[in-house]
Amino acid sequence: MAVRRLAENQPESFAFTPENAAWCATQIAKYPSGRQASAVIPLLWRAQAQNAYWLPRAAIEAVAGMLAMPYIRVLEIATFYSMFNLAPVGRAHVQLCGTTPCMLRGANGLRSALVERIGPAGSTTPDGALSWVEVECLGACCNAPMVQINDDYYEDLTPASLGGLLDDLAAGRAVKKGSQTGRTSSEPEPGKGTTLTDPALYDGSRVGAWRKRFEEAEAKAAEAAAAAANDKAK
Repeated sequence: MAVRRLAENQPESFAFTPENAAWCATQIAKYPSGRQASAVIPLLWRAQAQNAYWLPRAAIEAVAGMLAMPYIRVLEIATFYSMFNLAPVGRAHVQLCGTTPCMLRGANGLRSALVERIGPAGSTTPDGALSWVEVECLGACCNAPMVQINDDYYEDLTPASLGGLLDDLAAGRAVKKGSQTGRTSSEPEPGKGTTLTDPALYDGSRVGAWRKRFEEAEAKAAEAAAAAANDKAK
């Protein structure tokens, strides 16, 4: 695992907005007395969202204070999870999944497109619009290859479709979230459904066949028990 460190240039202070402070209070209240530290990840996430999607030292200290946790414990969490950005990122921050399913489906092409457009992993464009990193599995393997941009998933990508997304995001235009090929949820790609097509799965006949087998097995067991009882009576 790569060593993750806080950015050198840090803001002097951080304070939750009144709205976010109220939200944090509702999260903390979900846990019983003495267990408030369980809210640390939601609070760090909220702090990051408030601070242009990166987490400064002052925000980590503020969360530690709210939860009465040692600063080092909160820092350990912030530096462990790649979901927390420890330095400023672009307005559209791209997280490329490079784990095996995405790699087999074309993640290397997406990586090349990101390097060409933005620069090496960890780079931000000069205008501050785009940045990217590579992360481990994001859990959308059925729709690989994919990226997460800020809070949203973009799936079934090609280098060309990813390039179009980056153009639109950099220009502030609306973009389509989720699958970029028209796939619904994690169903097979349009026109390529080859599984779960047997009508017996849906007309009840397969369930009926299983039920009949259980009934036949129960009948045989009852007959065997009755025969054994007759033999014992003799």
